[in-house]
Amino acid sequence: MKHEQLFGHLAVAGAYTIFGLNIVFNKDVANSGTISPMLLFTFRAGGAALLFWLISLFTPREPVAPRDFGLIILASLVGLFTPQLTFLYAITMSTSIDTSVVATLSPIFTMFFAFLFLKEPITWKKALGVAVSFAGILLLIFNSVRNTGGVSRTEPLGFVLLFLNSLSFALYLGAFRKVISRYSVVTFMKWTFLVSLLVSLPFSVRDLFSTDYSAISGIVWWEIAYVVVFATFVAYFLIPYGQKRIRPTLVSMYTYLQPIIAAIVSIITGLDILTWQKLLATLLVFAGVFLVIRSRAAA
Repeated sequence: MKHEQLFGHLAVAGAYTIFGLNIVFNKDVANSGTISPMLLFTFRAGGAALLFWLISLFTPREPVAPRDFGLIILASLVGLFTPQLTFLYAITMSTSIDTSVVATLSPIFTMFFAFLFLKEPITWKKALGVAVSFAGILLLIFNSVRNTGGVSRTEPLGFVLLFLNSLSFALYLGAFRKVISRYSVVTFMKWTFLVSLLVSLPFSVRDLFSTDYSAISGIVWWEIAYVVVFATFVAYFLIPYGQKRIRPTLVSMYTYLQPIIAAIVSIITGLDILTWQKLLATLLVFAGVFLVIRSRAAA
């Protein structure tokens, strides 16, 4: 494996590890009832936009071609605004297990979008790899503690939002790789997060001024800080870096790291136990990823 591809894998693995912990923190923030999903999204978009624009002051200036601004706006709506907002609302009306199950659809969607937009062939080895990992992650989920996080069952709207979340981010991975590759990570992300912030403000301005910030506990503020700095700024720095170096289907396969991370955290904290089923599930996930890496489309 070339060094560039290796760094791409490490970057995406790091991003989805952060996302795995992010599920836990987002759930806790949502259950606190002190901040609305739309306001939390505005914090995420605003914080990330500020950090990316500050970094851009110390990097070479990179002008964006006028023809690409439309694509960047569309990428922001499809890859940031829609998936982040649907997720933040979905976790308030979904059980943890249903959230994890629907998230496993993302690599399947991405495989088809990569075929449509990038002509990335769907080889038998790639399809088998996705299927093997899919089976492994379902085995892991259904053999883990069924922590519902205070939600007794997933509402129909919750399923719709989770489905839109997986579909929109898969579309982003498959449809916008070319424009992402034309610019540095900082340039691309500073514009996409700025667009997301501007789009969210009309919907969150009321919450910005009506929220009782004194009612937000110190722990929740730390969780919000993690969501803004790590799960938004750092993770979305790593994903475009990885997108430039490995194929969209491989990027989306790292979605399967999230429930694995959640299971590891549960075992460490005593909420779950290590069983042979979980070990088998993890082996199946990595075997599937290996098959996708070795597929003929890698050329």
